[in-house]
Amino acid sequence: MNNPCVLHEDTFYEYFKPIRHVDAQHDIWGGHGLETFGKDFDTVRRQDPAFVWTVVDGDSGDDQWITTGVHYVNRVCYLVTELPHNSIPVEFRVRSGPHSLTPLGLKRQLSKLKRLLAARSN
Repeated sequence: MNNPCVLHEDTFYEYFKPIRHVDAQHDIWGGHGLETFGKDFDTVRRQDPAFVWTVVDGDSGDDQWITTGVHYVNRVCYLVTELPHNSIPVEFRVRSGPHSLTPLGLKRQLSKLKRLLAARSN
């Protein structure tokens, strides 16, 4: 199995554009998150899986990860995006504390992501 491409969370927000779901019952993950239980989880199950992401805790440290699809282990919340992930092998690292990409770094990561998506569609 191939290891997923690891990119910065800025790239996720810039390209996939998470939405604030109108049916969200809780204000988590900057207003973009859907909880892992109750009505929020019912909302997640009604979504097209190609637009759903899971935020999970990392194995060590304070980092979290945004991963494609619906996962159950170490889940923090779910995100729904404007654009589909189409199950590409990618993860977005969310570091604890402020860590933003430079404009050039973001441009490079977006190019990498677009190449990955293009390779998946071929």
